[in-house]
Order: sequence, then C-alpha cells, then structure tokens
Amino acid sequence: MKKTFLLLGFISAALSLSAQGIEFFHGTWQEALEEAKKQDKILFIDAFAVWCGPCKRMSSNVFPNDKVGEFYNKNFINLKIDMEHGDMDFRRKYPVSAYPTMYYIDYDGEVVHKIASAMDVDAFIKLGETALSKIDRSKNFETAYEEGDRDPKLVYDYVKALNKVGKPTLAISNEYLRSQTDLTTPDNLRFILEAAVESDSRIFDLLLENRKAIEELEGKDAVLNRIELACGNTLHKAMEYQSIDLLEEAKGKMRENHQKEQAALFCMKADRGYARSSGDVDAYIAAGSDYAKLVGKTNPYELYTLAREAEEAFPDSEAAMKAAEKWAGLAAKDSEDYTVHYTYARLLHRNGNPKEALKAAERAMDLAKAGPRGATEMVEELIRKISG
Repeated sequence: MKKTFLLLGFISAALSLSAQGIEFFHGTWQEALEEAKKQDKILFIDAFAVWCGPCKRMSSNVFPNDKVGEFYNKNFINLKIDMEHGDMDFRRKYPVSAYPTMYYIDYDGEVVHKIASAMDVDAFIKLGETALSKIDRSKNFETAYEEGDRDPKLVYDYVKALNKVGKPTLAISNEYLRSQTDLTTPDNLRFILEAAVESDSRIFDLLLENRKAIEELEGKDAVLNRIELACGNTLHKAMEYQSIDLLEEAKGKMRENHQKEQAALFCMKADRGYARSSGDVDAYIAAGSDYAKLVGKTNPYELYTLAREAEEAFPDSEAAMKAAEKWAGLAAKDSEDYTVHYTYARLLHRNGNPKEALKAAERAMDLAKAGPRGATEMVEELIRKISG
C-alpha cells in the first residue's frame, strides 16, 4: 500500500494545471518549526547561496513547476534560506559544504534526508517522496491500539499516521465505524473523511452520503482532494490486479463526484496507466495523445514527462518511440530546460534522424552551459554519438 500513496502524490501533481509552484514560508526558522508541528508536516529547506548557478537554475526551472508546487505545497512546509546571510539559528545548526543543499527536517529538528545537488523536476519529486517515506508516526499509537485502547482520538490519529505512510487502514476504520451509533457527529464525520482511502469501499460511500456535512466542517477542497486520492488508490489496485472493473469504477467515481476538468484529466491518466501496466501499446499511445492535446499548450513539461514515460514503458515499440519523439519535440518548442532538448535529441537519434538530432543536441548544449555540473559533458557525449 505504501507505493499506492506515493503514486497518488505523482498523480495528484500531474493532474493540476492551476498550481503556481512552491509556496515558500515567510518567517523565522523557529516559526517554521512551529507551523510544521501544527500542520503535522516535515520541512523542506532550500539551503542556497546567491552566487550559486545551480541554485538559480532550481529557482527558475524547478521550484516554479506546477507538479512540484502541487506536491511540495501539499506535503511540506517549504523554506529558502540564504546560507551566507539568512537565519542564523538554522545556519549554526545545519551547516552546508556545497550548493544547493536540500534539507528535509522533521518538526522536532531531526534531519530526515539531505542531498547536495541540483536536479530536474522528476528527480526532485522523487526526492520528496523518499523523505516522506522515512517518517512513520504510526508507531506512536500502535502499542496502545494493539492493547485494546479504542479512544476515538487515538484511533483517528492512528489511522491518519498509517495513511501518511501508505499502510492499510480499512480494517481498523471499518471496525471503529461499526462501533459507532451516530456517524453524523463532527468527530465521526472527520474520521470518515480521513478513512476514505479507496473509492471501491463502504467508507467512500459514507463520505458521499455525508458530503455536505463534511464540506461544512472541513471545506470543499478537502473533500475533493480525498475523492481524488481514493479514486487514485482504486486505480492503482486496478493496475496491480489487471481489473478493468476497478479501472472503470475509479473513473466513474471521479466523473460523478469531482470537477469536470480534473475528472477528465484523471481518466486520461488512468487509461494511460492501465494501458502501460497491461502492455497495450496502441491504447497507451491513444490515451497519451489525448492527454498531450489537452495539457500541451499550458504545461509543456508534461509532454516531456509523457515522452520519457513512453520510452521507458515501450522501448521496443517503433510506434511508441515515434510518439515519444513527437511529444518531446512539442515540449522542446516551449522549454528552456536542457534536459528536454537532450531527450528530444536522443529520441531523434534513436529513431534514425541524425540531422535533426544534432540540431536538438546543439540547443541542449547551449542551455546546459547554465546547468548543473556534468550537464555539458553529458550532452557532448550525445553529440559524439550522433556525429558518428
């Protein structure tokens, strides 16, 4: 189940077309720790220097990305700290020796994860997922629960902690709800919202039955986010067990209960994910093409992600490689990221078009000069391969 929730983070991020990149906290380090504890989140810190080229590239090309913003704003309290002139409390306790350094720190001040490197959007999101996977607060409640403590707050906190790390909760949640005589109390409505983690479940039906009351308590966005998460988890099960029925159920629940645009994006992504998991190249290309038409003009980086995904999923399919080349080319038209042009050049070369591949690689080289250490060497190697 752990992979399910990590997948959900990616799905949720990819579906959003309205995010505005990472929202950074404005306040002191101590205030950020307090806010993280209040929201039960860990902190992401971009420890940078103003003169650092890779730091500037991250700030210009990665932090403003829609997918990054959606994922990091949901899961972290985010800070940028100038390690030469910024918050002295932080600088004393968490020194750095290279820039940029990415810190992931729990609200008790413990370093969860740390890396000193610039990276692209996908790697940055995976880095955040790795950090999240290292925090498991469920152990704080497990012993008391196993010993028979069924205090409502303890059960709620236990389920919430399990959900954060993607551990199974439906059995615990169903047991608790069966013990309640009135499911419409504020505490039980909040519990239903937290417990509705799969759309093919009785608890999800309870969420829909009590939707208006839950929205009044927690807000409409909280309910929409939970619906999307639950449908995404059912989609993951559909792919895992190759169940077309679960696929259609996840898509149907999104169409019936979510906003029209978000539901359409979810269904396209669901069809693509299912086709990939089942090895259906034609279905994958069809779903990918529909998705590219919808998001390409507003989010070119999604086209790059789509091209990379196609290449990884169907490397031996000529049709998939041609589709990947097309999507990467469309992404390159509106991108100043050297990795996008590098990927386009590599696909052109792979598909037997050395002339256009060399043009794309030369453009990648121009952009790579402002990239991280090793970027130009990587592009140079590609140019040598293309040139023969």
